[in-house]
Amino acid sequence: MAAEEVAIDYSLNNPDTLTKYKTAAQISHKAETQLGWCVEDEKIVTVCVKGDDLLEKEIAKVYKGKKISKGISHPTTVSPSAYITPYTPLTTDAEEAAVTLHAGEAIKIQLGAQIDGFGTIVCDTIIIPGEKNRDDAVPNRDADLLLACHYANELLLRLMLPPGLLASGSDEEKKKAASTKAISQSKITKMLETVVKSYDCNIVESTTSWLFDRNEIESKKKIVLAPENENSKGDGVPEVGEVWGVEMGVSLGSGKNKAVDKRPTLHRRTAITYQLKRPSSRKTLSEIVKKFGTFPFSLRQLEDEREAKVGVVECVRSNVLRQYEVIADKDLAPVARVFTTVAITKNGLVRLTAPPAPDTTKYRTDKKITDSDILKILEEPLARSTGAKGKNKKKKKKPAKKQEVEADEEDSSSEE
Repeated sequence: MAAEEVAIDYSLNNPDTLTKYKTAAQISHKAETQLGWCVEDEKIVTVCVKGDDLLEKEIAKVYKGKKISKGISHPTTVSPSAYITPYTPLTTDAEEAAVTLHAGEAIKIQLGAQIDGFGTIVCDTIIIPGEKNRDDAVPNRDADLLLACHYANELLLRLMLPPGLLASGSDEEKKKAASTKAISQSKITKMLETVVKSYDCNIVESTTSWLFDRNEIESKKKIVLAPENENSKGDGVPEVGEVWGVEMGVSLGSGKNKAVDKRPTLHRRTAITYQLKRPSSRKTLSEIVKKFGTFPFSLRQLEDEREAKVGVVECVRSNVLRQYEVIADKDLAPVARVFTTVAITKNGLVRLTAPPAPDTTKYRTDKKITDSDILKILEEPLARSTGAKGKNKKKKKKPAKKQEVEADEEDSSSEE
């Protein structure tokens, strides 16, 4: 009789899981730091191709010879100023391939890597250098937009902490703090609106953060900010042991959105099965499953773009694939968006991937947050200090495995 297979623990209780998340995060960060590619008159598709090439190169360097899946968890996308959703043009669409970056635009760069199905995604917004910011200073409304997005994101991360997780004091005081009810999503939206309105901005309608699972970036829980309607409300609260993809979108306009008349080029496989009729559809789906699994991909990443454009039609129609529509601000106003992948541990929140913190000394604005309650929350830490560094100096060297686990706990106390 064959030996029974041992179930693998893929939760954060398994140190290997966090290690894989962190490895994927390091790759995502390395690619995301290549923002020097985003310059005036550069073609967006060129930046996307460079980003994907770098991701694949770095992914190939890790877990060599291991029988685990690894790859891109989100293709490189570069969204123009008014665009809300990730945008990734195709090289075979002449008009789209010719789209370039313009000075003064608020550009959103998003990408990610996955190791063994543990995906991380990061997104940052930059202002393409032009005459107004040649001295590296971010002027006026651009500064308002980026600061509103940054501080709203910082507040959201703190509001996502489970009640009482970082409480101090007696056991009774900790227990009382932990029993506090989590902040409702409608209250979260109101508090975030206080932040963005301090800079005369608005939250992008239906900005959504998702619970991540293995091979899944849109799991059973979600937080929806400024929901479009009753049917688009969020569900669930963050808990210890979970990994979340946290999104923040802010607009200089109303925050309302509209579809753009552009070909959807970003897709993702669904859990639906269907007997496809066309050979081209079956061939395209087979390549998608092999290369990307259930993670998002661009048609540009498939072997034959032209064939892929035909092959996905039946796949989308039968709901085997989901296509991401191109969405922009209704007023065509500039939009800023950031995306952070976080792990919630017993010591607090760990930023696995995150955009770099802005150098506020370079932001020209006379606006600021004045709400004392909001400012107080923003001063709170995301994680408790474990004091691991000081202890390690006095203790004997420990086995590599134990050191790795302690290092993971120590990282949970770090903040940007």
